[in-house]
Amino acid sequence: MKRIDRVYQLLEEKCDALTKAQLLEEEGFSANDLADDLDMLRNNVSLELNNLVRIGKVIKIKKRPVLYIPRDTVQKNYGNLVDHIILDISSLKDLYLGREKATINENEDPFNLMIGADGSLKKIVSQAKAAVVYPPRGLHTLILGPTGSGKTLFAHMMHNYAKYMERMDKDSPFIVFNCADYYNNPQLLISQIFGHTKGAFTGADRDKKGLVEKADGGMLFLDEVHRLPPEGQEMIFYFMDTGRYNRLGETEKRRESKVLIIAATTEDPSSSFLNTFLRRIPITITMPSFHERHTKEKIELTKYLLSKEAKRIHKGIKVNEDVIKALIGSVTFGNVGQLKSNIQFVCAQGFLESMESDYVNLYVKMLPQEMKEGLSLISRNVKENEEISNYVGKVTVITGEGSKELVDDDVYELPFDMYKIIQDKSNLLKQENVDPAEINRFVATDIKLHIKCFYQQVTKSPNMKLAKLVDKRVMNLSEELRSLAESMLNKTFNDKFLYFLSLHIDGYLKRKNRTKLTAPPSHGRLIEESEIEYQVALKMKEMIEEKLNVSLPKIEVMYLAILLVSANELNQKGKVGIIVATHGNSTASSMVNVTKELLGDYNIMAVDMPLDISFKVILEEIVAAVKKIDRGEGVLMLVDMGSLYYFEDKIREQAGIPVKAIDMVSTPMVLDAVRKANFLDMDLNAIYNSLKNPDPGAENVLKSPNSEHKDKPKAILTICSSGEGTAKKIEEMIKTFIGDVTEETIKIIPMSIINLNQNVQELQKKYTILCSIGVTKPKIRAPFISLEHFIEGEGQKIIEQAIVNKHLRINNGQSDAIIRGLCEDSLKMMLTYLNPYRAITTLLHFCESLQKEWEVHFKNTMTLRIVVHCAFALERTITNENLQYKEPITDEKRKLLGKVKKASAVIEKEMNLTLPDEELCYVVDLLQDEFSDPLETQSRVLR
Repeated sequence: MKRIDRVYQLLEEKCDALTKAQLLEEEGFSANDLADDLDMLRNNVSLELNNLVRIGKVIKIKKRPVLYIPRDTVQKNYGNLVDHIILDISSLKDLYLGREKATINENEDPFNLMIGADGSLKKIVSQAKAAVVYPPRGLHTLILGPTGSGKTLFAHMMHNYAKYMERMDKDSPFIVFNCADYYNNPQLLISQIFGHTKGAFTGADRDKKGLVEKADGGMLFLDEVHRLPPEGQEMIFYFMDTGRYNRLGETEKRRESKVLIIAATTEDPSSSFLNTFLRRIPITITMPSFHERHTKEKIELTKYLLSKEAKRIHKGIKVNEDVIKALIGSVTFGNVGQLKSNIQFVCAQGFLESMESDYVNLYVKMLPQEMKEGLSLISRNVKENEEISNYVGKVTVITGEGSKELVDDDVYELPFDMYKIIQDKSNLLKQENVDPAEINRFVATDIKLHIKCFYQQVTKSPNMKLAKLVDKRVMNLSEELRSLAESMLNKTFNDKFLYFLSLHIDGYLKRKNRTKLTAPPSHGRLIEESEIEYQVALKMKEMIEEKLNVSLPKIEVMYLAILLVSANELNQKGKVGIIVATHGNSTASSMVNVTKELLGDYNIMAVDMPLDISFKVILEEIVAAVKKIDRGEGVLMLVDMGSLYYFEDKIREQAGIPVKAIDMVSTPMVLDAVRKANFLDMDLNAIYNSLKNPDPGAENVLKSPNSEHKDKPKAILTICSSGEGTAKKIEEMIKTFIGDVTEETIKIIPMSIINLNQNVQELQKKYTILCSIGVTKPKIRAPFISLEHFIEGEGQKIIEQAIVNKHLRINNGQSDAIIRGLCEDSLKMMLTYLNPYRAITTLLHFCESLQKEWEVHFKNTMTLRIVVHCAFALERTITNENLQYKEPITDEKRKLLGKVKKASAVIEKEMNLTLPDEELCYVVDLLQDEFSDPLETQSRVLR
């Protein structure tokens, strides 16, 4: 174990050994307190503690002596008391006692404060009360419900009700534990719950209390309890029966604790738990989803969450009726948690635009597209639309007065002061003379990312679409395999690797005669058995065989190794590294910190150059930084004065890495460099040229439309980073598309973004440019189609309109060249039995029939998803290996299935193949994913 980890572990254990009240008095531990126990020098302990402060794991309390406390410990005991961007405080106790918070009246039934307690929650509130007061110490309870439906809050209310009814002491603990945090390590998970003895496992240097010991006399809330391994479930139900337990490493169950266990899960309990576990939980409570709530409750929840934001902002919020409808209509999978996230984002946007006003105004135009679609959905539901209009006025004023916090440590509460961040960043950019519109764009994007990342971390919900396709055992095993690969290769593998791995293993299990597989025809070297990835694949094979009771042939090991190599290469593909180096103690660090706060974490590093350090030392530090930050795409150095600028060649030579240097660095320059490297994917030379020789403003390069010569040949530009690859591929598709829609001659010109505007100006002398397509917009007066819109299909109409506007003749009828090209790219290398060109024609006809049956219009991305799924489904039909549909088929789904089957008649007619109902049910799911109520929806656009 590393020294820093040993220091953190001891600090955590010492703090965890204290009660909440004791911790408030002690406030933490000093370096001296830890040094003796660790048998380390105090200076070394102090160094590691300060490193832990810098990375955000520990909070420093500036007293004499200086104290330290783990951030997680503060969060667990006192809620979101310290913003995540704050590294040190003067006093934990003063901060806690001084926190202004509306508290719940101890003489009032806490359930009365819950919206819907006398409505949609009435039945489950009665269940909860019965569970709490049942003699002698209440009944253990399982809470079911989808992500974000309020399971944690409801458990808190049960604890408050137990205190209200004097079934528990006022100071009784309420301990929250998320089983998902440790599910990859069952031993550590069980240790967290029951504790361990010294030497129980590697790294167990001392005895440690478990959560059941800390929760004695109170409640233990086990969230995502389906993540408990079978042995953990066995230990929990023994504890439920007897009240006794043993720490990990102890042989006899002599310890006792009086704890009421409340468990929660999003899963079907019959498929996730041992029967013996379920039998010991007599009460099961099912939380309703947001859409199952009454309309009045949805409005009250929306107003309540808005009032909490008004209290934080210290301003009233004026909210338009349509905004309330949009917020309610845009809730899909995330329930109340998603509603809260959406409200926080909209309020942040409103605050940004209303900082000088007395009120924060929320109106429809400021909403992102997905929320506007929520308004559209509500508008189509006549009954709910009218009910909302009856309950709210055209404009509703929301204040923070009377807004109560139901719990002290709501896990869905943002751990940072969002509005302070907005104000600080806005002021910072104003000082840099950034345009107000750019400020709004920067800060709004940043806040959206903050909120999105936080809620992804809190919910940790699995990929729902993947869960429909693969067995749950396979998903869990794939997580373990990913951890194994990351540990052995010392690499991080993203979720795409997890999805590929899950689908591959699931496909192997469903394959007939899988043990008779032989190696595919050789297309050159696959992977040598001596390579590390192959060795990791062998370990993965052992784990798969043990967990799934199957035997993997050698070719499957080869496939796993190839997947590791491919994923490894994908992860290694980096973007241009950026180093900011300036004279002074913190100038470079300040610029980099501002950039990271505004644009998120990126491959950028600061090198501060104190004036009293020799240039030789600085040069060595710069070379080391270049080597560290390079990901294969080179490094851009932004420096303040000429010393490093003139040593560019020397740094490049010593580091052995492509380096470019620009002097006179400023914060806007750093922001621009990161934006171009990260969001535009520009290479080193392109970023260097654009920063060194910025293009003149668009107003200077645009010519009057009257200056164009009508007799010049026409052209369309396709643009990517290099002018190859993506631009060439777009060129191929556009040529076919143009040939279908017009007989006029139009030249397609692939271009690189390097010196783009300069090259475009030259082209304008020779051609009339109809439009451009690609990764960035050139400075010309012609329509631009982003790569995303081109792929989705929206760009086709723009191209046709550009042709019409230039008075070129257009053919009748439409072209499917672009979507056909996308489908061919996806299928021609993957299909074994079907002719991809013939299959695509039929499946495009099938999509046309589907659109008529459902009265909708598909974007290209939706068509591509259906074509790819059905192509593989047809191949499975040929080999008699169709997927089994495991979800229940409701009456509604049966009606929808009838529509899909009717549309699929074209497949049988043209290919003499019939897709079974099981495969077509997945097509229904693809369509239903886009709608909340597809039977009542007309003329919708599928993504």
